[in-house]
Amino acid sequence: MPQSHPNRQLWRDVTLFDGERTYDAPMAVITDNDRIERVCRMNELSDADIADLPVAGQGGVLTPGLIDCHTHLVFGGQRAGEFEQRLEGASYADIAAQGGGIISTVRATREASEDDLYTSAAKRLQGLMADGVTTVEIKSGYGLTTEHEAKMLRVARRLGEQYPVRVVTTFLGAHALPPEYKDRKDDYIDLVCNDMIPSIADQGLADAVDVFCEGIAFNLDQTERVFQAAHKHGLPIKGHVEQLSHLGGASLAAKYNALSVDHIEWLTEDDVQAIAESGTVATLLPGAFYTLRDTQVPPIDALRRARVPMAIATDGNPGSSPIFQLTLILNMACTLFRLTPTEALQGVTANAARALGLSEQLGSIQPGQRADFCIWDIEQPAELAYAIAPGRLRQRVFDGVITHANDQ
Repeated sequence: MPQSHPNRQLWRDVTLFDGERTYDAPMAVITDNDRIERVCRMNELSDADIADLPVAGQGGVLTPGLIDCHTHLVFGGQRAGEFEQRLEGASYADIAAQGGGIISTVRATREASEDDLYTSAAKRLQGLMADGVTTVEIKSGYGLTTEHEAKMLRVARRLGEQYPVRVVTTFLGAHALPPEYKDRKDDYIDLVCNDMIPSIADQGLADAVDVFCEGIAFNLDQTERVFQAAHKHGLPIKGHVEQLSHLGGASLAAKYNALSVDHIEWLTEDDVQAIAESGTVATLLPGAFYTLRDTQVPPIDALRRARVPMAIATDGNPGSSPIFQLTLILNMACTLFRLTPTEALQGVTANAARALGLSEQLGSIQPGQRADFCIWDIEQPAELAYAIAPGRLRQRVFDGVITHANDQ
């Protein structure tokens, strides 16, 4: 909802993680309305600097507001039964082949009203906000018709209008093949490219276009057609790629200067080089890896050597990652993928902003950036990844306004 921005405010004596590194001295952050005005060491502030400047917070660890850069937050129904099936031995692909998986959520989402989708998604969004999230990406992909994809994206836009959170929307019409197009994938891709993308673009409902390039979804040629249609309509692209097998989707996405390639468990050295050269972000989704009990770990060392920025996200969805707590994902990124706590924090701040094309205004604590940040009741930033614990968020600041305060 629209916020009333305060004037200049001071957060003092904080331990600062600025999106890239942690400072070893007590720091100060001054905001002016919705922007960060100054970041400096406490001993650099003079009495004149802080005269009549209200202290909005003191002590604790200050980080950028967390960014969940890959979610499927808007959906109908739930898939607990499929969770049981997987525990009994069924694979993700087996369930999809039987009409479950994404298609079962498509049925429930089509049947749900716009208000019902809004109400259920709002609960999940509130959970993310209470966990320090100030920016969230929300994908469509459970409607698979022009009408229902637009319905999902309208709900996502509405969430951003009604809550103090920045919502970025992504059109994922090429998520799965709807049942009415059985054995007609190319015809469905025609619909995505010639009807859905133009309509979504004309209505201004999406900030990017995504594709699930996988054996159970769409092949390289079909993926490229969607990328071309997105570029024709001025929309940047992203890719669900190399999750269950290697098809070459990551290198294709790099060719189109994708904002990010996501999942990427089966990424090769050649793919790593391609995305490094294109400036594409590698988005890791350990929640899906965990839920699906996967064993193919993304090539973290190769990404490090190539200096590819690594983002991490919840992938919050009803099937393969029903997880809506980003700080839990910090821990998973470290324990499952062996990221360092600093890399994990970079993954939900500076690198997550890059994955959304928003690094010029979000993801770091520096003058001119949006005043989106969190104060945590911890002693050092690594604790956010080290422990899975509630109640650590002291303040959540969105556009310079304190929207959450725990004054214990």
